[in-house]
Amino acid sequence: MGSETHPSQGRPVRDLVREVVTKLATDELPLLEGLLELDDATAVRRLNGHGQRREPLGFGVGEIAVLVTPVAWLALDQAARRIGDIAMERASRESVGALRRLFRRSRPPVMVPPLTREQLAEVKRLVLETAEQRGLAAAQASEVANAVVAGLILADPSSSNDGGPDSPAVAGSTPEG
Repeated sequence: MGSETHPSQGRPVRDLVREVVTKLATDELPLLEGLLELDDATAVRRLNGHGQRREPLGFGVGEIAVLVTPVAWLALDQAARRIGDIAMERASRESVGALRRLFRRSRPPVMVPPLTREQLAEVKRLVLETAEQRGLAAAQASEVANAVVAGLILADPSSSNDGGPDSPAVAGSTPEG
């Protein structure tokens, strides 16, 4: 499966979304399988509702507005891009331009690198915010956020997150949010 990677390199967003959906919303697997056939940028556009001329999945965006799949995918994509933007700012402009030209044609999957405790807390906040915007109930939003963060923590065995009471996956993880 071309998306396997070493944990220290991060994890593809699509793999993390598959884990969350498999754990929390198995009824959404047909939707997810349809999205996995697309590249990441196209999947995000479809989930956001941008550029919808045809409905290749057989239904409109309004019908998927309160599902787990778009909440997890959009929040993880946004987090990965924010973290990537910070890393890109540190690189020289010349090498960034060369990398963009190199990857423009092949569109690699969006990756979530190993994250710090603060970044994990930010991802959790993004998932909760996205869930609220999309109308997910608070208990389900919290469950999705916890599953996403747990997947990120488990993806990086070298992480300093030990699952203790201060861990973002545990702190504030009551069903009420």
